[in-house]
Amino acid sequence: MISTAIRLARVGSGSELAAALLLGLSFPCVMLAAIIPDVWFFAAAAAVSYLADTYLHQRGSYLVNRLAKVRAGLSIRFLIRQMLLVLLVARSGLGEDRIFYVTVVAVLMFYGLQAPHGAIVTLLRLRRRLPVVTRNIDLGAIRIPNAPPRWLLSRSAEKMLHLDIFAMVGVIITLQTRDNLYGFAGLGLSVLLAVGYIVALLPYLRPSRLVPNAEKVLKAVDGWLADYRPTVMLYFSGSKESAYQVNMWLETMGQLDGRPLIVLRERAIAQQLGPTAVPVLCVPGGVHLMNLDLSMVRVALYAANVGKNIHMLRVPTMKHVFIGHGDSDKLASVNPFSKAYDEVWTAGRAGRDRYALADVGVRDEDIVEVGRPQLAPIESASGSTKNPIPTVLYAPTWEGWDDSPGNTSLLLAGENIVKRLLKAERPVRVLYKPHPFTGTRSAKAKAVHERIIALVEKAAAERATDARWAQDAAGLREEQSAARTELARIGARLTELSGGADASRDEAEESRDSKADPARQAELTRLRREWNGAYWRSFGWWEHRVISGSEPALYDCFNESDAMVSDISSVVSDYIASGKPYAVTDSAELGAEEFKRQNTAVRAAVILSNSAKELDQLLAAVADPSADPLAEARHELKRYLLGPDEPTSIEQFDAATRALAAKSLARNVGVEQRLSEPEAAPAPDDSAPSQPRAEDSPVGG
Repeated sequence: MISTAIRLARVGSGSELAAALLLGLSFPCVMLAAIIPDVWFFAAAAAVSYLADTYLHQRGSYLVNRLAKVRAGLSIRFLIRQMLLVLLVARSGLGEDRIFYVTVVAVLMFYGLQAPHGAIVTLLRLRRRLPVVTRNIDLGAIRIPNAPPRWLLSRSAEKMLHLDIFAMVGVIITLQTRDNLYGFAGLGLSVLLAVGYIVALLPYLRPSRLVPNAEKVLKAVDGWLADYRPTVMLYFSGSKESAYQVNMWLETMGQLDGRPLIVLRERAIAQQLGPTAVPVLCVPGGVHLMNLDLSMVRVALYAANVGKNIHMLRVPTMKHVFIGHGDSDKLASVNPFSKAYDEVWTAGRAGRDRYALADVGVRDEDIVEVGRPQLAPIESASGSTKNPIPTVLYAPTWEGWDDSPGNTSLLLAGENIVKRLLKAERPVRVLYKPHPFTGTRSAKAKAVHERIIALVEKAAAERATDARWAQDAAGLREEQSAARTELARIGARLTELSGGADASRDEAEESRDSKADPARQAELTRLRREWNGAYWRSFGWWEHRVISGSEPALYDCFNESDAMVSDISSVVSDYIASGKPYAVTDSAELGAEEFKRQNTAVRAAVILSNSAKELDQLLAAVADPSADPLAEARHELKRYLLGPDEPTSIEQFDAATRALAAKSLARNVGVEQRLSEPEAAPAPDDSAPSQPRAEDSPVGG
């Protein structure tokens, strides 16, 4: 019942729900206390309202943020409390006393000061925002001053409004003691502090403390582009949850020949972007993007089919390529929009055949097989389990945009899969790593996801006290402690290198200070590799684990596992690169043969029904690799889906980029030549008899 209330109230936890209820109840109590009147009841109810309001704001509660939509926003709640304070003064028999009139005037003045304060803060934030966000780009051509101190702008409205506490306390003491001095002091202090807050902000409105206007910034970016002259560009647009789709291409972009550039369209994506030494240019405005000089770019790569791609597809001087963000049998992999690109690059032959079968207008000659460069970190199967007991990764995809039962195994099979793995006759370790979008659209999927987390965590807690693992736990205790210490050390250094330790910098400062530093990037890469190793050593090889967030990465989980259970998604195609056994759930209950016919990536998989009873076949293959009936099928399928091992994927990808860049250059040169030629001769007069041409002769003279 509590979980239902949490979901309906749109709060994240029971404590948030309690705070929301207290906030809702406190205001009627404040009003009742003012009418009675009861000073101590009023003080207690007001304190509860302050504390509940503050807590919900600190937690970023969806509920409290939506109150503004029903005319109960933050400033209104504070004004109501202040008006009730005035009512309390009047009901306490001081309606004709000077404290009453001073309270009314002070409250009105205090509320009136909110307008200039809000206007200044809004102006500062707008004038501190650049039209672009950059990384690894030198903006030294323009002057970007430091931002105002963080304490001035962070949660500024709450800080300003909470200055009324002095007035509230002073007046309440006056009502209790009948000494007006306390009330005058409290009211005066609130008003003076509010004025002081505004005065403290004013110096930062000077032109010298603001960033240059958009025209100057964009001119500087054009100057940098002219100097750098990028040749290949990765273009991406999407929600902040889709940042993984561009992050998977960062390492590939860094390995390409030429001068790569990453162009983003959303500020949220820029904040979620992983570490890279490649120059990054985020241009939210479509007009600003279209006015940038990108004529030197020869090849544009697109990782997702989204509406904002049209802003770049309109540029004819570059060749446009859809590379996607995974290779799977989902319908998204054969989107008809793909025919808008000059070429579509797939991992292997399977991608080409997929488009041919879908018949969505993508021509076979426009498809290029380039492998999957991102799969290089995936380790191949060694022929034995990595640890004394096998590790099975359960990595389901999300629920999708519709309620098709084939989207994800979570809804119908997820709990069965996890329960069978946890209760397997031969013990296994379970790693649960869900898709980042899980539960974002479907409440049912979110509920199942939470129940699976509870199952895994409960089983992990039981194993922690199981005598079977006690000796191993004792032997590894010192190593695990050292690994946790190493994790903390590496994490602190990663935070320092990523700039996360200095939260006072705003977006403009980060763009100004973020310049290419290959040594820093090399250290980040090394530290992340060390962090990953320390992470797996920090707990026992028998311990079940829920893995959420971006670290450890999915491919790190691949390398730690001995087998995987998943759904129809690029995760399956990627896992095939390891050569390890895997299972895929037929959640739509098509039947094994039809499921294989429709989905290439499951042709070498153990097919699971929603009961997951077939998991024993997967576990048997892990226990005895020599008796694995699907091993050869996986090898053949890997080549079909992902292409040959030689040349390497990055070599294939880079060669395809160079070849298309040459086509782009040839096209541009041809256009320039045609435009520079003299005006074409007038068309011949059709009425005059034409002379036969030699090439028209049937003998070919």
